[in-house]
Amino acid sequence: MTTPHPDDPVLRYDAPATDWETQALPIGNGALGAMVFGGVGRERIQFNEKSLWTGGPGSEGYDHGDWTRPRPGALAEVRARIDAEGRMSPEAVAALLGQPRRGYGAYQPFGDLWIDLADGSGTSGRSGGSGGAEESDRDGAGVTGYRRELDLGEAVARVGYTSGGVEHLREYFASHPGGVVVGRISTGTPGRVSFTLRLSCPHPGARVTVSGGRLILRGALADNGMRFEAQVQVVARGGTRVDGDGHVTVEGADEAVFVLSAGTDYADVHPRYRGADPRARVTAAVDEAAGTPYERLRAVHRADHRALFDRCRLDLAPLPADVPTDRLRAAYTGGPSDGDRALEALFFAYGRYLLIASSRPGSLPANLQGVWNDSVNPPWSADYHVNINLQMNYWPAEPANLAETAEPYDRYVTSLVAPGRESARRMFGARGWVVHDETTPFGFTGVHDWATAFWFPEAAAWLARQMYERHLFGAGPSYLRGTAYPVMREAAVFWLDTLHVDPRDGTLVVSPSYSPEHGDFSAGAAMSQQIVLDLLTTTLEAARELGEDPALQAEIADALARLDPGVRIGSWGQLQEWKGDWDDPGDTHRHLSHLYALHPGSRVRASTPEAEAARVSLTARGDGGTGWSKAWKINFWARLLDGDHAHRMLAEQLRGSTLDNLWDTHPPFQIDGNFGAVSGMAEMLLQSAHGTVHVLPALPAAWPRGSVTGLRARGDVTVDVSWTGGTAARIVLRAGRTGPLKVRAAVIAGPHDVRDAAGGRPRTTRDGDLLTIDARAGESYTVTADAGAPG
Repeated sequence: MTTPHPDDPVLRYDAPATDWETQALPIGNGALGAMVFGGVGRERIQFNEKSLWTGGPGSEGYDHGDWTRPRPGALAEVRARIDAEGRMSPEAVAALLGQPRRGYGAYQPFGDLWIDLADGSGTSGRSGGSGGAEESDRDGAGVTGYRRELDLGEAVARVGYTSGGVEHLREYFASHPGGVVVGRISTGTPGRVSFTLRLSCPHPGARVTVSGGRLILRGALADNGMRFEAQVQVVARGGTRVDGDGHVTVEGADEAVFVLSAGTDYADVHPRYRGADPRARVTAAVDEAAGTPYERLRAVHRADHRALFDRCRLDLAPLPADVPTDRLRAAYTGGPSDGDRALEALFFAYGRYLLIASSRPGSLPANLQGVWNDSVNPPWSADYHVNINLQMNYWPAEPANLAETAEPYDRYVTSLVAPGRESARRMFGARGWVVHDETTPFGFTGVHDWATAFWFPEAAAWLARQMYERHLFGAGPSYLRGTAYPVMREAAVFWLDTLHVDPRDGTLVVSPSYSPEHGDFSAGAAMSQQIVLDLLTTTLEAARELGEDPALQAEIADALARLDPGVRIGSWGQLQEWKGDWDDPGDTHRHLSHLYALHPGSRVRASTPEAEAARVSLTARGDGGTGWSKAWKINFWARLLDGDHAHRMLAEQLRGSTLDNLWDTHPPFQIDGNFGAVSGMAEMLLQSAHGTVHVLPALPAAWPRGSVTGLRARGDVTVDVSWTGGTAARIVLRAGRTGPLKVRAAVIAGPHDVRDAAGGRPRTTRDGDLLTIDARAGESYTVTADAGAPG
């Protein structure tokens, strides 16, 4: 079995997976995803292509969620009742503003690739069954040295074991450059590779044909007529390859390779969302890969993946090579052991790996399950929840140095603008664009009727404002002008048209307003106000920077002067969730929406009365919750500069909300918790939300020593730091811009030395633990503890 690089983080197991959700291992190239089980007699590789969805155009009654009957006065009635009574129940609001969800659809599995493997004698183990998911692996009796692993640095899944005196080796990867999933089957003995490969599909009417060692799976979804196709080419070296009825059999080969690609006729173009038949591009991808030597395919894949993955690395303790990951997780306590520290660093690396695997340019963004799904009725449709979940998926993209993975997010949010304009006009009589709580690849920007999760017009503002964060990290003025600002501008215009005057105090508020997914409807709930204020503020900043829209600038400035800020301290010292002081100190709901201004927003700053109120709210809500909720709490506590409590939340997530394959669980599996945890760990080590690069702002006592390379800060700064005794020993800052670079770290408060790459001392000024370096774009600066330097 190929030996991983000793520095690569690797997930390891000593038995095949028997469960898709908790044990199988994910590979992906953004558009394609696959789950590897690693069976001995039978291998199952369940695969997905991210655009295969039911619902949308072609499905019965699809209407983008816009109101399908006139509702004159309905929105005004809700606002009037809230003005008069202060609040309304979700059920009462849904009765007036909601509607049955029609043609919404769900993300779909594509199929399964089954490999019935020979035993050690070379005899084929093909079953006569259909290859359905109910089939299980044959008895692994006589197998020794079994090993299954996922090498995160190489983005390769491997399986190895010995049976009948023959060493069996398999490896799989999903190539972004090639647009294919690739597998190689080999043994340690020439001429002993024998297997039968076949495809199955859960969608009625799909057919499999075979010719020239190629299986072609083709069909159309009954729900919406979406056409789909997958092709698998088998290439054997030595031995024989024979086409069968729905399968290909290889006997006595030295090794064999398969390449798989899949696609649909989806296109992200409103209103039809259909493009060309997928056959031509699937065929081209398979032809190209099948004609390329395996080692070349693997080398190109490796270089492409490592160009992203190797930018950032967290080292806390060495990963024990002889302990399977499921046992490492089972033994985890959050205590002081090196095994616990190694698992935490592995979890960070895994989250970055999952983002690369599920979000690459040219694909749809990562959904609730990334790109992986094995059910025709997945939890929450495996859709795009935009009241936090999609946004959380991309929180680590910039700080963890994976900016390219956010391209699908930008493209998708931009694609929502056209249908969102229709929803804004039809439902609100407003300019601009809107999207509510949940959406799909088909521009579902309206509402349904689930009372506690149907109304969230602030989602568009949050989605757009998050694009501005990319600009702050260094995406550049062309990105701001061409991509982010047009989306932000139209989201802001929507709110200029729809903000409501609160008759109690004359401020502008969101009404009706709902704090997800909790309590009653009201006017001016904290999260609503904080999001809209954030959007209007950043849109005004962007317009001024670009020199655009002077009339709009004036309009936004006027609205901001009258807007309720949504941050107020309540009667028991808490940060209020609603404009009224309604918070219950005994409430432990998983949502902490009213702390948006602490994270991902930045208006609530550590060591202020509002931050202390946020701490009171966090403490009252407790450390429980679902996986994504715990991940958000890591970020909250880090922003409060409480590293020990942030670490406690990381430990809670690993102990109670993480599966054996290290996927986050809500439950069930929901990938945002993986991504939120990476963001939180990055926030513990580096923060930059307030104009300063703050190094080790929330370092927990549990991490007394370690290092991290390649973290990103706003202002286009890349940071490496090593620490010991809880204090930074060496900081390296690589500046992307010329100008003052402000750095805060405990090491700077004592004797220290600052050098540029040539060994010279750059012009610097110091104020306590704040250092300002006169930085030049492209230059690096190293700060070290130095007992001989002036304090």
